[in-house]
Amino acid sequence: MADITDTSTVRRASSKDANARAPDSGGELMPLAGVSAGQWRALSERAAEPNGYYLPEWELAVNASARGRVNAAALGAWRDASSLIGLVPVISMWRAYKIPLPALVSADPYGTLCTPLLDRDMAEEAVTGILQQARRAGAHALIFRATSLDGAALKAFTDVLHRSGMQPVVLQSHVRACLDTTGDADDVLREALGAKKLKELRRQRNRLAEHGPVHFDVARTPAEMATAVETFLMLEASGWKGQRGTALCQDDGDAAFVRRATSALAETGQCEIVTLRAGETPVAAAIVLRHQDRAFYFKLGVDERFAKFSPGVQLTLELTRHLCTDPAIRLVDSTAAPDHPMINPIWRGRLAIGDVLIPLRRRDPVVSLIRAALGLRGAIREPVRRIVHFVRARQEKS
Repeated sequence: MADITDTSTVRRASSKDANARAPDSGGELMPLAGVSAGQWRALSERAAEPNGYYLPEWELAVNASARGRVNAAALGAWRDASSLIGLVPVISMWRAYKIPLPALVSADPYGTLCTPLLDRDMAEEAVTGILQQARRAGAHALIFRATSLDGAALKAFTDVLHRSGMQPVVLQSHVRACLDTTGDADDVLREALGAKKLKELRRQRNRLAEHGPVHFDVARTPAEMATAVETFLMLEASGWKGQRGTALCQDDGDAAFVRRATSALAETGQCEIVTLRAGETPVAAAIVLRHQDRAFYFKLGVDERFAKFSPGVQLTLELTRHLCTDPAIRLVDSTAAPDHPMINPIWRGRLAIGDVLIPLRRRDPVVSLIRAALGLRGAIREPVRRIVHFVRARQEKS
C-alpha cells in the first residue's frame, strides 16, 4: 500500500479541480477548453469508433455551461504538436464519485456514452499516449463510464494492456436498444411490434389527426435548428421532467449548452431536431446527433395533453422510417436506460455498454482499493437507483 501514501500523487489525480497545463508540461492535464477545436474535429473524422457526445461542438458546449459538467480536463495523445490522435475528457474520481483516490474518470457529456475518440489508423499508439499521460498526471487507473464494450476503442485498450500483462475490468454492464437501419423500416417495425400493435398505433395516429393533419418535420439548418430547439425545450419542460425540475430549460447553463451545441452541429450537418405535429401543434420532439455512420437519440419531449395518442412512440416510428431511408446511417444508438419501456419494444437491436476500469500499473494495490471503493459505493446506491429508474421509466412510457 506504499503508493497511496504519496499524497502529492493522490492530490494531482483526485483534487476537485485539475490544474490545467499543456500536455508536455510536467504531468498536469490541460483543460478541455484548451484543446484545439480544429485538431479535435479532425480526430473525430478519423475516429475508430463514433461517439456523437464527444464531438467537439457538443462536448465543448457541455463543458462551458452544463449543470455539474463544466471544467473537465483533456486526457489525450498527440502524434506531434499539430496532430491529436486520441482524446477522452476526464474529471477526478473525487468529483465523479466523491471518492478521494487517484483515478481519472470519463467526463459526463450529458449523454450516456463516453467511448474515447481514437485515430483509426493509430489506435494503439493513441491508447499508449493516453495511458502515459494519465500516469504522468498521478493516476493509478482510468474509469470509462458508459462505454461501448464491443467496439474498436475498448479493443485497442485491451490489446495494449495485454502486452503489459494487464486487462480492463468491466465494473458493470447492461444492454440497451439500438436500431439497425440497413433493413426496410416497415419490415423492421412489423417484426418488432407485430400487426396488432401497429394497427393500434395507426388508430391512435388517426385520432391524433382529428386535432390537425399529422406531419413529421426535420430541422437541419442553423435557422431551422434555432426554432426547433425552442420547441423541444418547451415540450420537454411541459411534462414530468418539468415537474421534477430536471428539464433542460430549467437551468440557464443547460439551456445555453443545448442551444449552442445544436446550432454548432447544424453547421457541420451532425444534428437534427425531429418534431411531430398535429396541425400547427407540436406534440413531440427529439434531438438526434450524427457521427460517421451512427446516429444517437438524445432526448425526447412530449406534450402530455396528447398522452393517450402515444406521441413519443409515434415520433419514434417516424424517426425509424426517416433513418432507415438514410444511406449515411447504419446504426442508431438509443442511448436509453436498459429495459426502457418505450424504445425497447420498437428497436430490438442491443448494444453492450458498461463502466470499465483501466489499470495503469501491474499488480497495483491502489487499483484494488479503487475497485473495492467503487463496489461498496455501488452496493449502497444500487437499490435506490433501481427504484428511481423504475419510476422514471414508468413516467417516460408515453
